[in-house]
Parts: sequence; C-alpha cells; structure tokens
Amino acid sequence: MQIHFIAIGGSAMHNLALALHQKGYRITGSDDVIFEPSAGRLAAQDLLPERFGWFHEKIHRNLDAVILGMHAKADNPELLKAQELGIPIYSYPEFLFEQSKNKTRVVIGGSHGKTTITSMILHVLKYHNRPVDYMVGAQLEGFDRMVHLTDENDFMVLEGDEYLSSPIDRRPKFHLYRPNIALLSGIAWDHINVFPTFENYVEQFRVFIDSIVEGGSITYNEEDPEVKRLVESGKGAIRKFPYRTPEYYVENGQTFLETPEGPMPIEIFGRHNLSNLAGAKWICQNMGVDEADFYEAIASFKGASKRLEKIAERKSAVAYKDFAHSPSKVAATTLAVKEQYPARKLIACLELHTYSSFNPEFLREYIGTLDNADTAVVFYLPESVKIKRLSAVSPEQIAEAFDRKDLIIFTEADAFRKYLFQQDFDDAVLLLMSSGNYGGLDFEEVKQKILE
Repeated sequence: MQIHFIAIGGSAMHNLALALHQKGYRITGSDDVIFEPSAGRLAAQDLLPERFGWFHEKIHRNLDAVILGMHAKADNPELLKAQELGIPIYSYPEFLFEQSKNKTRVVIGGSHGKTTITSMILHVLKYHNRPVDYMVGAQLEGFDRMVHLTDENDFMVLEGDEYLSSPIDRRPKFHLYRPNIALLSGIAWDHINVFPTFENYVEQFRVFIDSIVEGGSITYNEEDPEVKRLVESGKGAIRKFPYRTPEYYVENGQTFLETPEGPMPIEIFGRHNLSNLAGAKWICQNMGVDEADFYEAIASFKGASKRLEKIAERKSAVAYKDFAHSPSKVAATTLAVKEQYPARKLIACLELHTYSSFNPEFLREYIGTLDNADTAVVFYLPESVKIKRLSAVSPEQIAEAFDRKDLIIFTEADAFRKYLFQQDFDDAVLLLMSSGNYGGLDFEEVKQKILE
C-alpha cells in the first residue's frame, strides 16, 4: 500500500509512519515544521520531507489512503486535493482500527494513568516474550517505537485518548477503537476547549463504555465515583471487573507492594501508580498472564517516559520531571513524591501551559493541588496565553485559584531559571511538572545543579 501522511511530524503520526514503513508500506508525508526527535527518526528511514510545507502535487490517484493529523487544518491544500480525487482519508485512530479489525483490541481509557497502565501492560508482555501490536503515548524503555503493527499478532493494545480524532472528525479517538477488553482509570475534567462542561466531558466516557463489543469486558477503578457510576449503570452485555489500590507501604524511600507471596519492592511509587498497577494486573490476567507472572515482571517496571521520571539523584537530593498538568494529575503526583520522601523538603514547580489551564473557570480546579509541597511554584508565560488567543491571566488570578498564600509565581523564563538555580537542594526533592519546557529550561543544567 502507498500511504501519504498530512502532518507526518507529530509524535503519534511519525511513529505510525515508521511502523507502517517497517511493515513494508510505501510512505510519503508533509508538514510545515518538524522538531526532534521526530525529524531525526524520520530521516533515518528516508521519510523526512525534502521541504517543509503543503504541496497538493503530492496527492495523486496512486495513493491507497491519506492519514490526516490533528496539526493540519480543514482547508489544508493536500487534504482538499485528496477529497477532490476521492482518495480514502483516515484519522489516526480510524487507521489503527483498520489495522486491528481482526485482532482482540485492548483499549486503556481515562483522564489520567492511561499511558502508565498501557506501558505496564506492554512491559509485562515483553518480559514474558508475548508479542502484541500496540500504540502507546510515550517512548518506553526497551521499545523502538510508540506504535507496532503486524499481520500475525492476535492482540492490539491501544492507549485510548479522549481528544479529537482529526480536523474533519470531531469524535474522540477512543470512540473509534471498539474494544474487546477495556479499562477506565478515572475521570477528571480536561480539554475544556473541546468539552466546555464537565457533563459534556463525562458523556464521552459513557460513549466509550457503550462502544465495547458485545461479550467484551471493562476493568474499572471503583475508587473513582464517576467511573463507578458510569460503568455500573451501563446496560451493555459486557463483563465488569472493578479494581482498587492494593496494600503497600513505604520504608526508607522504598515502596513495597503487598502480594500473596509477601511484600515485594517495586521501582514505581505513589498511590496513583499503585492504582494503575492494579488495573494493569487485571488486564494482563484477561490476556492470559497469571498473577505470579505479572508480579515477577512488574517488579522491574521503572515508568513511562516523562511520567515521574527521575532526572538526577545524589545522596541528599533528587529531581523528577512529570508530564502532569491537569489538576488531578498535579495533586496525585505531588502527593506521591511527598509520600515517598516525607522527611525531605519538596519544591514543586508547575508550568501552566495548556488551553484549559488558562481558563479562569477551569483554574479553580487547581485549588489545593500543591498543598503537599513545602515550596510551591507556578510558572506561566503571558505570551503563551496570547498565542492561544485567550484573555490575559493575571498572577492574582493564579494565586486566588490555588488558594495558597505562600505560592511563588513567575511569568518570565529567565527569572524562573535564576530562582531555581539559587535553591539549596540538600535534603530536598525537586519536582518539575509540565507538558511544556518552562520557556526553554535546560534539563541537563538542572541535572548538574542537583548533582553538585
């Protein structure tokens, strides 16, 4: 097959392009800008476009399909040409479904934890040499790509994102996968530019539950009241498996998981990660991995990239960075780090970077999320607000939303960096939470500062 990617440089899109290239498809693509590591990885397989931009002449009748990324616009000249020629156009999730129609689809959904749970499942399956197709939202240790596709594997494990499928398909991605085996980890309002009310956001998860094939199953976090209500009120002919956080304890900075064979030390930590582990265990058991084999494999799981990722450590100091940006994730991550290092000073830094985080109404959701930090810092760039064409957000609004009198707020990258490098990290933990990069913060510099 000959496939053309419109917006090939995206994190998900370039991984799908690489997976199809590996499968033997002929791949072309376009984009107006491509950053690393996408550019280097595409170039290594001779898939990097020679010129940046959109070129309608790249669209021709010999193409079997076009895959359209979210970065493109509805008036993209290549898209218009494909529509004119009647070439099949797929969104990213639509094409993944086409690749997995004859497989058992395992879909991991939820506002938080889905990347980690998917990563745990893939780690366990790889440990026990059980090959599966997959799509996950982070680069995993021991895996070449975030997408892997074959003709022969029986299972396809998919991270089920609730964001929109493409510029011309406004359905959430996870509505298109039709899982045989599903998981729902939690619901906390997000993506308010698309789902303006909590009720509208919750409705997307009801549709997801209803999309499970007849006779399939859903594993769900019964400690989340919204998840519990939605799943248990559903009328579909599916099996329902609740899970909850397992027993664990922390001793001298080490987390121990209680198992039938006794306490077992694990690499990950935090109540939310232990909850994720419980969900992953159920899914692995549904895929034929018994409990003892799951525990053996999960002991060596170190986490997904950018999810509570340790970037530097010496005897009396440690630093983590985390993708956390939504209120529920910020609260869970801050609590997890404080619980792991209760005797150390926790310096928690949050960058407000997303569309939702600049909305005055949504900002209120952040109240109390940094309360477990000894020092709480919020960073945002007013320029980011302007780029998103939103009304200005003042430091006073930020302070009021978090409701913490000693909250430190920075609106300039240089000032934040200067503050950070003036800190004494002896007997301390630095936690950097963001889906951005703090206006260009050099994490290698931060690492060296911690190691001093």
